[in-house]
Amino acid sequence: LITNQFDSPEEAFRFFNSEKEGRLKKFEIKKMLRGAVTNDFIRDVVANELLKGYDVSSEDTINWEEFKVEIAAL
Repeated sequence: LITNQFDSPEEAFRFFNSEKEGRLKKFEIKKMLRGAVTNDFIRDVVANELLKGYDVSSEDTINWEEFKVEIAAL
């Protein structure tokens, strides 16, 4: 999804980081998933799982460093 719509992971992160504070909150992650997951309930579950798995800093957000590491693993 990200590679089809954006030239780089950083461009995608900046686009979805609507509050521009350098971290993706759950509602921004759900917005990012909108193109890949059409069901609201499933999107919420996936967003929760992404936060659990990628939020190394335990801030209930995904910052750029966490995002970059996970994108590189794909």
